[in-house]
Amino acid sequence: MPANLHLAHPADAPRRSADRALPIRVVLADDHKATRRSLRLSLETETDVEVVAEAGDLFTALRHVNGHCPQVLLLDLRMPNGSSIELIRRFRVQAPDTEIVVMTMEDSPAFAQHAIDAGARGYVLKDNADAELAAAIRCAARREPYISPRVAARLDASRRAIRDDGLSDRETEVLRLLALGLTSAEIADELHLSSRTVESHRARIHRKLGLAKRSELVHYALLRHLIGD
Repeated sequence: MPANLHLAHPADAPRRSADRALPIRVVLADDHKATRRSLRLSLETETDVEVVAEAGDLFTALRHVNGHCPQVLLLDLRMPNGSSIELIRRFRVQAPDTEIVVMTMEDSPAFAQHAIDAGARGYVLKDNADAELAAAIRCAARREPYISPRVAARLDASRRAIRDDGLSDRETEVLRLLALGLTSAEIADELHLSSRTVESHRARIHRKLGLAKRSELVHYALLRHLIGD
């Protein structure tokens, strides 16, 4: 028999089977008690998922993750007493073995990309959580991504648009400054251009991207990583 061949002790087999049968440990963080109750009741029907703790704010969520060491944290994107995006970054450093699934009503691809860039493994829309949350938890436990199909489609479309937006370097810089909230006059001063030239760049940006509102330009600039962290 080769010297490097390891034969498991007979007692190992039942133990390993038991390990595989252990449920995925989950901490549920949402500032609405009724939402937490509804999500917990839904997850209790899943034999391979166990909610070990609940949190109504970010500080409590952090304490439960440190205390319970869950495999998955379900995190509402908008929580009191802090930024959920910043907390995702903090968890990635302090609790690298806990994967994060974001729950939100926000279907903007920009918000989804921001959460993913911060370190979230999953992104689930609350209005379809009953159908998607368990699958997202299982994916996260396997360290696989999960994005709600509606958001995933919009995110894919945005990424394709970014690759083919056709903006020149100058137009990209004007877009960045617009997204930061500068007026045309301020951009002209910043880039040493005339206001008329800046207005021409703005018109081309709107035409090329097909975006009419400043909020849409901000989301687009976030997706292109022109602004933000």
